[in-house]
Amino acid sequence: MTTASTRLQLKQVSAGYDSATFVLRDLSLDVAAGELVALLGPSGCGKTTALKIIAGLLRPARGDVLFGDEAFTRVPAERRGAAMVFQKPLLFPYLTVAENVAFGLKMRQTPKPETARRVSEALRLVQLEGYDARRPKELSGGQEQRVALARALVTEPRVLLLDEPFSALDVGLRAEMRALVRNLQRRLGITTIFVTHDQEEAATMADRIGLLLDGRLEQFSPPREFYTAPATPAAARFFGWKVVEGDLHGCQIETPLGSFALPADVARAGSDSHRAALAFHPARAQLVTANGEAPATVENRLAGRLETVIDLGTRLRYTVALSAGELVELEILFSNDHAYVPSVETGARVFVKIPAEAVKFFLRNK
Repeated sequence: MTTASTRLQLKQVSAGYDSATFVLRDLSLDVAAGELVALLGPSGCGKTTALKIIAGLLRPARGDVLFGDEAFTRVPAERRGAAMVFQKPLLFPYLTVAENVAFGLKMRQTPKPETARRVSEALRLVQLEGYDARRPKELSGGQEQRVALARALVTEPRVLLLDEPFSALDVGLRAEMRALVRNLQRRLGITTIFVTHDQEEAATMADRIGLLLDGRLEQFSPPREFYTAPATPAAARFFGWKVVEGDLHGCQIETPLGSFALPADVARAGSDSHRAALAFHPARAQLVTANGEAPATVENRLAGRLETVIDLGTRLRYTVALSAGELVELEILFSNDHAYVPSVETGARVFVKIPAEAVKFFLRNK
């Protein structure tokens, strides 16, 4: 099977389903040929709307869609070379697996020998050899979604669009289908846009993630950067960072949780600001017992009380109620000798220690 992978661009695209409300606002994406990009975000943020615009099922109110260097904004869906796989497989119940896969080729009046060859190859790619004569009612949910994927691939699309295709599957099948799609995408080199609301799914599959919040692109970067260098407080919050607003005073930021020291470069950059936000990821925070380390030696320490301890087998999850009333969850992995797992009872006074290098600062202009 061959594909004609293409660069895909959205330029300042805005769209809605009525003239008064925009679901997407000035969305710009530049997806390299053969790249897999995940559009991530909560329900209603515009992910599926973006797919419909790329597929030609919805025309934007403004902005442009380019396949390669050619404007496709007004090109009808059937001429775009984009194939879409939906959350539900949408198979024809009265057709066999082979007939379902061949449907798009039949609409294009592809010769029967060529259709048979391409259907057979598509079924082989999705590991459904021998299922040609079965009906959809004889398939499992995972097998139905494989048929839908084969139906998309058989047309040899320039762009493959996946709209939360695994959300209805159980955990094991989701992992299996993720691996299948990622391997096929790499093997065939198809430019792919994958919509999901699952952070782990986006991070494990995508070359880059486009985080959509309230119809706007909040951040577009490789997955790791969302966990190490979120671009905005909103992006940080979505990926589980604790975000706290505060006031700048020289080289300090005063927050409801306590005072934090600013690195020298951040302090200089914030000379024209008086407000700031800081963020830290609970996965990088440490739990320190009140008698285990003198408070004067604890950097960026937050005093609190241990509320709950949950044993998750390979790790412990602690919930700490900070003095300011905020709750923070920390997870600490078991080591072989449990040396790094604090022995502390619920109700005890503790500190949440945040390494300076694990704190991200966001400056606000006056």
